Amino acid sequence: MCKAFRAMRVAGLSLAALALTSSVTFAQSSRPTVTVFDLDFGSVQQWWSGNWDIGKGIADLIVDELVNDGSYRIIERKALDKILAEQNFSNSERADPSAATVAQIGKALGVKYMIVGSITKFGTEDKKVGVGGGGWGRGGFGLGKVGTSKGKATVAITVRMVDTTTGEIMASAKGEGTSKRTGLLLGGGGGGWGGGGGGSVEMGSSDFRETILGEATEAAVKDVATKLVNAKSRLGS
Repeated sequence: MCKAFRAMRVAGLSLAALALTSSVTFAQSSRPTVTVFDLDFGSVQQWWSGNWDIGKGIADLIVDELVNDGSYRIIERKALDKILAEQNFSNSERADPSAATVAQIGKALGVKYMIVGSITKFGTEDKKVGVGGGGWGRGGFGLGKVGTSKGKATVAITVRMVDTTTGEIMASAKGEGTSKRTGLLLGGGGGGWGGGGGGSVEMGSSDFRETILGEATEAAVKDVATKLVNAKSRLGS
């Protein structure tokens, strides 16, 4: 009797383990696979100088939010950059790539969906006042025209999720963020922006997040990411 009971118990545990493994595997396989393009920011008045690519910086922040949420499987951005370089992809196609490009990238990366979009606001609500042309203070960030503001920093983003097999837009999301205080657009951090000047700013750093522009950017990114997560129920894996 004891042997029979132990056998039944072992069988029960095995079935439970199998069910748990199957549920985990199903959960992983049911996550839609996506990649995120650098956002276009051609419509934003460029009040900064240097090579600061805000479209790449904000795309990286969106990736971080989606990875941390876990609803999507995110393809490594380095793999996307390599494919784009091979295909001579132009910056003008960031927000609206051609159907052929979408299909080629989807096939090359093995992704079902592609997130593209643009930054429509990145500055202050009111008129800016320029601050110098060669960086802010000693050892500044080399952006030039950093700017002060009479109002608050505001950032607005619009993204779309495109099916790489059909070219259909499956979801559209808009996010906007405004700082809780007024002041210098990039003031308030501890320096060391991006490690080396030349207009480089590390948007994922704590220094940037502590600025009014960083506050607004973080709020806009979280808004967009939340809407993309909520749109998952309309997608296939």
